[in-house]
Amino acid sequence: MKFSWRRSRWSSGLVILILGGLIYRTLVAIWLFPGFDEAYYYLYSRHLHWSYFDHPPIVAWTTGLGWWLTGVISPLTIRLGALGLYCLSLGLLYLTATYLYAAAVGVMTVALVTLIPLFTIGFGILTAPDTGLILFWSATLLTAAWEFFPQGRDGGSNAPYHPTWRIALLGLWVGLACLSKYHGFVLGLSLVGFCLACAPYRSALRSPWTVVALGLFVITLFPLWYWNSQHDWISFRFQLGMRFDGPQESSPFSLEQMVGYWLISIAYLFPLFGFPLWWVTARKSLRLGHLRLLTTVHPDTELTKGELAKDALILWLSLPIMLLFTLLGGQQQILPAWPAPGYWGVAILLGQQAVIWQRQRPRIIRCWLWGSGWFLVALSVVAMLHLQLGFLQQPSRYAPFGGLVPVDQDGSTELLDTGQMRQLIAADPALMTALGEVDFIFTNEYYLGGYLGMAIHPLYDLPITAFSQDPRGFAFWFDQRPWLGQDAFYITLERFVDDPAIIAQYTPLFDAIEPLTTLSLRRGGVVTETLYVYRANGFQQPYEYPYGP
Repeated sequence: MKFSWRRSRWSSGLVILILGGLIYRTLVAIWLFPGFDEAYYYLYSRHLHWSYFDHPPIVAWTTGLGWWLTGVISPLTIRLGALGLYCLSLGLLYLTATYLYAAAVGVMTVALVTLIPLFTIGFGILTAPDTGLILFWSATLLTAAWEFFPQGRDGGSNAPYHPTWRIALLGLWVGLACLSKYHGFVLGLSLVGFCLACAPYRSALRSPWTVVALGLFVITLFPLWYWNSQHDWISFRFQLGMRFDGPQESSPFSLEQMVGYWLISIAYLFPLFGFPLWWVTARKSLRLGHLRLLTTVHPDTELTKGELAKDALILWLSLPIMLLFTLLGGQQQILPAWPAPGYWGVAILLGQQAVIWQRQRPRIIRCWLWGSGWFLVALSVVAMLHLQLGFLQQPSRYAPFGGLVPVDQDGSTELLDTGQMRQLIAADPALMTALGEVDFIFTNEYYLGGYLGMAIHPLYDLPITAFSQDPRGFAFWFDQRPWLGQDAFYITLERFVDDPAIIAQYTPLFDAIEPLTTLSLRRGGVVTETLYVYRANGFQQPYEYPYGP
């Protein structure tokens, strides 16, 4: 019997999951101030290029989509791309789980990834390279399932495998994943690893369709390799070496550090999901290794072998990146989102296991899902109240019982309210007049450039750059020579004003740098951050970056 798409119908429960998740994520996207990287990616969308110093180009398109369409620059509009594309990613993941296993597994998988904070926030709310990466990662999973299991979950394991045109489509999806984030290269290697390890699928690597796939892959990557060929391959040098330069570069591997990083990743997944996710992954991996499915014929039924092969596909496209970054966490500082595409894939295996648990202990699974969901919603409500009103801040007019976290120790104040920044600038006539007189703005940190861009661009369309030894894309976006002889604003934060060496590096570049005004950001009636604005007159010589044209 062939697979019937009618069995994967989009039930009311599935639609409620996706729409309910979208509403929740939209509310958070409205209230959550832009993160450092998000504000920086906003500037990507204002400087469209073939590629960028630290990321491929798709993040510029997904970040710019919202404000290009609306003309409004806000936390919500720069996240509209992430909000919409995540719904597509959820749909692709559901179709993959349903095609390989059952519709119940598809719905359970969507429920799980809707609840897991690392996915919801990292893929579905924040604008980031992960937005496009997880979309094309999901498309690769689904297409690989179609290609290697053409009869879906209804059997067909007796029929020999024959490569088809879908292999070419895999080359396209992997290329687009690479244009989203460099993790896509690991995805491509994982596909090759699956074919090499599973004897029935080695013929895929000898197929003419694989040549077509390689051609599509290379063509799709044109923006990436073209831009880098013009800039001394700086992106690859940065990702493979420069970003790890520093004191930790020669640090030895530490098992304790790796375990600590692993526990942090569990926390971002939420422990009630993180530990089961890793348990299922380990269990499935050990089972495959014990049965030696990949190199020998197992005496079990063909259906069992088919089911195990499907597990092998999910594991091969997920486990390498999970293990790679977990092990690297024992030597380097690793961001929790880096192994997340692997977690996304094995969520299907957790969904499959959760369906089995649900049949055995429905009340426990219901409490597990609903209890976790309500707890995470309550936690996010408290977090949003704190970010907007200082709910836990000490002092704050909105904090019950006087607050808990002293304002000078509250790390959340580092996320800047660009809307309030814009209002303060617009409400200062002298500052608005001075803005009309200068020709560019610079700051001392690349992420501050993004915040300033979001606050100022609706008021004035001025070039904004960063004079820093960690300038990222700013080193490539502007030619400073046309600014010679012109005036500028230098804008920074209070903590940088206390370091005289910072402004001292700029004094030789200008005839004079003088304080102009300050802008105080408030939350809960208390000043949480102060921006210092300087007038820099007579730009005399370009700032020397450590890399760039």
